[in-house]
Amino acid sequence: MGMIEPPLSDRIAERVREVLARMGGAARKSGRSPDSIKLVAATKSVPVDRIEMGLDAGLTILGENRVQEALSKIWALQHRNISWHFIGQLQRRKVRSIIGRFDLIHSVDGVELAREIDRRAGEAGRQQEVLLEVNIGNEPTKAGFRADDLIPALPALAALSHLRIKGLMAVPPPTAEAEQARPYFAQLRTLAERIAVLKYPSIAMQDLSMGMSHDYEVAIEEGATFVRIGTAIFGARHV
Repeated sequence: MGMIEPPLSDRIAERVREVLARMGGAARKSGRSPDSIKLVAATKSVPVDRIEMGLDAGLTILGENRVQEALSKIWALQHRNISWHFIGQLQRRKVRSIIGRFDLIHSVDGVELAREIDRRAGEAGRQQEVLLEVNIGNEPTKAGFRADDLIPALPALAALSHLRIKGLMAVPPPTAEAEQARPYFAQLRTLAERIAVLKYPSIAMQDLSMGMSHDYEVAIEEGATFVRIGTAIFGARHV
């Protein structure tokens, strides 16, 4: 007889433990405190019952990519203590519906989107924390600021009084091996260091959101403070 597979809840709990352990190992390898890196569980296409298993296993930050899917999950999980992050591409026309529902927006990919978030946050009497998305590989199919264009855009971004820019986010080009993503992560960290020196009052470079299921350890070694992990926790998505 074959071995009986443990319940899905146990498997998810084991994956969460493994990811956190590997995050801690990567942090210590690079001389950082494991507490300085936060796990954002990417929950796109993950059903609510499976997310609840992850929450029971200790997840505290959930990252969603799609506005409508996110809003339904926020409603369904309102009884849980969750920090919600928006990590997908955000259309300007959907900004109004997410203000006040997400602690952090990772994916501000241009000045016009930033202005819309600022406007809607102002109407709601809120300050919205965001990260600036950088198209670190200059890929024509990806959203985000080009690295060369970001620093010239900072004065316009710094003028937005209801926006609090906390750092940068990037998704490197696909790589066969995790190690091949290292130069892109290092480039994002260097860009953040260049921006920090400029000392804009409303622009902090305390956070770097980079690294996913296949390369998060390398990202941590290069300075990630948020890693966005879905598959390594919940298994393959059924989109």
